[in-house]
Amino acid sequence: MGNQLYQEAREAVARAELLSLAAETDIQREAVQKEIQRAKNALSSAFANSSPAEQEQLAEMQDHLQNITSM
Repeated sequence: MGNQLYQEAREAVARAELLSLAAETDIQREAVQKEIQRAKNALSSAFANSSPAEQEQLAEMQDHLQNITSM
């Protein structure tokens, strides 16, 4: 079994990205912001318990999340 926190972070970032692509209303954009915050929290939790390779990937996910927020 792999790193569960890493997996959760990866899934949270993917959800945030999908929601951001589909958001058209203010309520949907608010949901995106909440999901982005959840993803940030998941990334933070996963980072301390991950291997160096996973940490590198988590940093890339964090950069990707930043790109989503600047859309």
